[in-house]
Amino acid sequence: MNSNVILTCAVTGAGDTAHKHPDLPVTPSQIATSAIDAARAGASIVHLHVRDPETGGISHSLDHFREVVERIRESDVDAVINITAGGGGDLFPEIRNGVIHGGEGTDLQTPAERHEPVGALLPELCTLDCGSLNFGDMVYLNSAEWLREHARLIQQAGVKPELECFDLGHVWFARQLIDEGLIDGDPLFQLCLGIPWGAEADTETMLAMRNKLPANAIWSAFGIGRQQFPMAAQAALLGGHMRVGLEDNLYLSKGVFASNAQLVERAATLVENLGGKVQTPQQTRESLGLRAV
Repeated sequence: MNSNVILTCAVTGAGDTAHKHPDLPVTPSQIATSAIDAARAGASIVHLHVRDPETGGISHSLDHFREVVERIRESDVDAVINITAGGGGDLFPEIRNGVIHGGEGTDLQTPAERHEPVGALLPELCTLDCGSLNFGDMVYLNSAEWLREHARLIQQAGVKPELECFDLGHVWFARQLIDEGLIDGDPLFQLCLGIPWGAEADTETMLAMRNKLPANAIWSAFGIGRQQFPMAAQAALLGGHMRVGLEDNLYLSKGVFASNAQLVERAATLVENLGGKVQTPQQTRESLGLRAV
């Protein structure tokens, strides 16, 4: 068991959830406030997406990211900031007149476009999704060469990548990036479980993915929906770290909407009940070997 847990809060995500939760953080101010509340509740890391303030849908706006990050940095709480760099990979393929097109909802960005907020704001962490996936009804598109290019941009910026793996083959490719010298230091992995049609949210799958990690890897895991806390507990018991938050799960219990702070408090209590402690942000920086900001 890991008795010294890094606790990540994924604050809002980019999924179609704004209409499903009455208080989902949508505006930059709301996202920053929710992240600050999560940090006060004990989160070591806050993982950030931004949304269109008018629609609640996907946004890649550098201005929105800047406002969120500046509000957190100027607040009276400490938190390791982790910006998503995984947007702009949504493909809804349609065949029209025998030709494949990107249908409604398609949202594709180049590696340079995905990297723009990271390069401009220089957070301590950013995500690097390590492969393509049938992600529900869409294809989440991450070609090998795009990912190599993106890894180089992150490396040049001096930001530590969190290697997000949605299936076992993604772990394989992440190891390839490490072998090619594109990942510096001890690699940080996030095992993403329960998203159709990737890795299932169960013990056997988590264990299989963990067993394929490099010997010097630091890893965390999460499950979505009702599997959020079972997978958080399982990760700690198998030696990993935890992620919770409204990106992955909207409920505190059946029919009861959660806040990020409530999800963090429950996860921290879970760690304590297992006999462990949650790392402070400064301890997390030391554990992950993060650069000074």
